[in-house]
Amino acid sequence: MTPFGLASRNSQGPPAHRRQVVLPALGLAALAAGFLLALGFISSTVGGGAVLVGAMAAVLPALPVVAVFLWVDRWEPEPPRLLLAAFLWGAGISVLGAATVNDSATEFGDQVLGTGGGDLVGAVISAPVIEEALKGTFLVGLLWLRRREFDGVVDGIVYAGLVATGFAFTENVLYFGRAFAVGGLVGDGNGVAIVFLMRGVLAPFAHPVFTAMTGIAVGLAVRRRHQARRMLLPFLGYLAAVGLHSLWNASAGFGFLPTFYGMIMMPIFGGLIALVLWQRRREQRVIAAALPGFASAGLIAPSEVPLLASQAGRRGWSAAVGRQAGQTAADAVRDYQHAVTELAFSQDRMRPGEVGADTGRWHHEALDALLAARRRAQRAANYPLSEAAHADRRE
Repeated sequence: MTPFGLASRNSQGPPAHRRQVVLPALGLAALAAGFLLALGFISSTVGGGAVLVGAMAAVLPALPVVAVFLWVDRWEPEPPRLLLAAFLWGAGISVLGAATVNDSATEFGDQVLGTGGGDLVGAVISAPVIEEALKGTFLVGLLWLRRREFDGVVDGIVYAGLVATGFAFTENVLYFGRAFAVGGLVGDGNGVAIVFLMRGVLAPFAHPVFTAMTGIAVGLAVRRRHQARRMLLPFLGYLAAVGLHSLWNASAGFGFLPTFYGMIMMPIFGGLIALVLWQRRREQRVIAAALPGFASAGLIAPSEVPLLASQAGRRGWSAAVGRQAGQTAADAVRDYQHAVTELAFSQDRMRPGEVGADTGRWHHEALDALLAARRRAQRAANYPLSEAAHADRRE
């Protein structure tokens, strides 16, 4: 079964496997340590009790925002360890770096512009420039080190959204904790309740919208073979993120935030929603277009084509397998479905003018992964994979 002139290759040996397991684990541990260090820094500022209250309050807006980005990522789910790394990078490394630089910028502003000038410099200049650079570093790092994980704009928005949500989470711990230390849960206009309304209810997507500008640019850059364009696009996206962030902070400082919110942020947010829906539809078309060829080549069964072409079909299929063969079999079927998606996107990258030096190798690996996932699913289900779903429909 070797369509497209590709031959299946042997799986990687134990040393490569250890690298794939141990190095990511060490990286996640380092990022988690950075997150804990950031919480410790906040605790030294507002106190341990205030941090606990701030963390509990910060979880409330973070959970639905994370859920939105995971929903966006349904067609081709990114590796969970990279999604977690994105969140931890924003929640730890980005916060620590921004706090160090912003404090220095505030002191410099006070010295040059007088008392109060530092707040302006920190909020309007330093914070947008440094924070968006630190958040964007994770995205650019993925572009250069794990370009295979990017298939376009949707992936860029997902990773950007999770980095920014992590940053906003830790920042909210500070703001909510400080509000609790000063005014308690309610206070006289300065307690947790009013700050939560402003940051957790009215603007939970502010940071994700800023950093999404960089994410979109990185998603566009991944399809560019020209080195200069691949470097220029993320920089342009970063400038857009800095501009939005700076205008947001300036509008809050000068009292025209409601106007900026209604006239600028809401239309941009609506545009992002439209872009995501359009790109998700494009992803579905890419997958649906590839499925008949996969069936003709013997990679999938013809009866699986309609099941793999929609999210509803995939969910119904895995649920039916779960009812008849157990959860392990259902998980194996979902892994197989994801492998089909990966091969479809890999084939889409094989278009003339977009094939890079690594594209062919990635396509080989995606084919091997699909064949292996199919074998595992067949063993787990113990009968033709789509039989459960079609039998379930007949019943």
